[in-house]
Amino acid sequence: MSIIIKAVSKNLDLSQNKPLKDLIYEAFRKTIILGDIPAGERINEKEFSEKMNISRTPIRYALKKLTEEELVNHVPGMGVVVKGISIKDAYEIYDIRKSLDTLATTTAMTLMTPADFEELRLHLEICEDLNKKGKVDELLQKFSDFNAFIYEKSQMLRLKSIVTKLQEYLIYFRDISIRSKERRDLALAEHWLVYQGMKTQDAGKIQIITEEHLDRSLNFIVKEMEQRKIDYELN
Repeated sequence: MSIIIKAVSKNLDLSQNKPLKDLIYEAFRKTIILGDIPAGERINEKEFSEKMNISRTPIRYALKKLTEEELVNHVPGMGVVVKGISIKDAYEIYDIRKSLDTLATTTAMTLMTPADFEELRLHLEICEDLNKKGKVDELLQKFSDFNAFIYEKSQMLRLKSIVTKLQEYLIYFRDISIRSKERRDLALAEHWLVYQGMKTQDAGKIQIITEEHLDRSLNFIVKEMEQRKIDYELN
């Protein structure tokens, strides 16, 4: 079994209660985003099917979705080739998100009602409880919900659409960057600071916190991508 197929298999979690085609897609997507399948590498649908003992239909579905996300390309005469995401791409994506998150948050804070702020506060209290209980997956989802709430309240539909596209790349970055207890604690504290900045209408504070929060995530991700590249080359 090739290193690439092993990498995809490692990220294939069949214990989840999801359709097989979605699990295959998520495994491919995660493996490509993290650089475990290098850019330029060809994905052989038939080989993956035979080696992983899975029909070609869910694999074909996964490759179609990856093509739509521009993580792979169809190259004449070669088939499906990985486009992937580089460390340079990660820097670019995080720079864009710093600007978009700051804009969404500072806009939302001027439009939110007292009830909205109370809902956001209660949301963070739930996050605190989940973190104390070590319910990591639920906490990660709540972190995503926190960002989604702010974008919803900003009432900037086009901005929300742009960020939704970026989320296709950022979702696994987020999961990896706050898997450690220390990072989760800090991320939660930063969310509270954002909330407080919104309550006091402090745009300058929000910008500083947002940039620091995303810089910490980016630094963690770059180290992870660099290490995975080293591990791949050694193997």
